[in-house]
Amino acid sequence: MSVFDIIGPNMIGPSSSHTAGALRIARLARNMVKKPVKQVRFILYGSFAQTYRGHGTDRALVAGMLGFDTEDYRIKESFAYAKKAGLHYIFETNVIKKDVHPNTVDIIITDQEEEKTAITGVSIGGGRAVIKKINGVDIDLSGDYYTLVIRHRDLPGVVAGVTNILSQFDINIAFMKLYRENKGTIAYSIIETDQPINEDMIDKIEELNNVFSAFSIEKH
Repeated sequence: MSVFDIIGPNMIGPSSSHTAGALRIARLARNMVKKPVKQVRFILYGSFAQTYRGHGTDRALVAGMLGFDTEDYRIKESFAYAKKAGLHYIFETNVIKKDVHPNTVDIIITDQEEEKTAITGVSIGGGRAVIKKINGVDIDLSGDYYTLVIRHRDLPGVVAGVTNILSQFDINIAFMKLYRENKGTIAYSIIETDQPINEDMIDKIEELNNVFSAFSIEKH
């Protein structure tokens, strides 16, 4: 029996932080890319960098990119499933940078149209994960709620247009945060809701002026 045959309360693998948390980071990151993924590059820091093979962090990250859940028995064979799916992956370690959480990973995703999305995630213990950065913009996204993420121009009226659409669909907002690079440039609105977000809503939001893209994330 290997460590990947050990079943925890809500996971497969030896460590809630290094396996379940890592998988959730990758799943959240995958949900931020609409098009099929061609390649993913993982850069690991701190204890992730030191123990990622022994603790199965590498397999968990690949499993998350494939959309597997933390209880999925396929996690231990995720490399083989990635090969079948045509998903190319690269692991790198950074042991020089010290001013990061010890369970941190950068995930650089390249889709089939060669568009790149860069995400920084942190495993914070107990299988929980937080996305701290997307394409260089500092954010805070946990996936604990149904979540709507909108990339838009930082201009007056954009957020009002989005909330108006949510109201039309009877969606109740639990939390809403806005993050931006600089005033008037690219911004990300992260809206956590009590109800699921459907594709019709996403389509209407993407029709708004100064909205570049929108996507939803299912809660854990």
